Amino acid sequence: MGRLLKGLVLCAALVGCGSGDESDSVAEPAARAYNVPLEWRDKFAKFLFGSEPVGSTQAPEAFGSYAKGCLAGGVELAETGPTWQAMRLSRNRNWGHPVLVDYVQDLSRVAAKQPGWNGIYVGDMSQPRGGPMLSGHRSHQMGLDVDIWMRPAVNLQLSAKSRESISSFSMRRAAGAYVNEGWSRAHHEIIKAAAQDPRTARIFVFPGAKVRMCDDEKGDKSWLHKVRPWWGHHYHFHVRLNCPEGSPGCVEQDDPPRGDGCQDARDWVADILNPPPPDPNAPKPKPRKELVLADLPKQCVGVLQSN
Repeated sequence: MGRLLKGLVLCAALVGCGSGDESDSVAEPAARAYNVPLEWRDKFAKFLFGSEPVGSTQAPEAFGSYAKGCLAGGVELAETGPTWQAMRLSRNRNWGHPVLVDYVQDLSRVAAKQPGWNGIYVGDMSQPRGGPMLSGHRSHQMGLDVDIWMRPAVNLQLSAKSRESISSFSMRRAAGAYVNEGWSRAHHEIIKAAAQDPRTARIFVFPGAKVRMCDDEKGDKSWLHKVRPWWGHHYHFHVRLNCPEGSPGCVEQDDPPRGDGCQDARDWVADILNPPPPDPNAPKPKPRKELVLADLPKQCVGVLQSN
């Protein structure tokens, strides 16, 4: 089976930006068991969480999984710092678990040491209380995911208006089989630093970037184990952190396969350049289910009810 077809089969297991695990409809007894208020039972969870302007007044804790969860005690990444700027402020997605906020700041300082970079532009993290988003991602629900723009952060004095209109740069060529002329050693070093951080569970990039890093890295390649090829991810790379201490209700994603994963990425590239024929017996993709509050961990009711 070609890599492109394998990706469809593995989609639920390797959750990246814009992908997530499906669930069956939750019956009314589940809503009652979770003490979901009547007025919330027929509403999609994305509207409930997407309307919350600030984090809950609870101790920081991540509940559920990356594509089906919520965040208690979320904190806001400052819109501008000495080595970062949060982008698309109107989305109000510059929130996360305190571990994520610290991680972003640490990575920004590493990036600021690279030639041509003064720090990083930070894309979506999570909503103030996590949960399903109004648009876009199916993951980013526990305050443990962040998108880092591929565009070097040269100007860290962008206005809020500019941050709505400015775009990142795509690093891909040939539909993601290769990097383009915008790719630099700085991208390699920033992603390497992100992967070597013990807080990191995995990083998603487009296949051509992974192969390029595999080819360019001459030392220990063990850190590449965490860098996984995935659809898109050529305007940004997506960092996912491990479940933090103090979050027993947080569900870890399965570890990536053993090894540096370089051959796996090369297989993806081969399938991009020479796509395998479609499988006539492949099942039709199921439409994504819109999550309701009873689909999420029961603690998410309390997260929404908290002041």
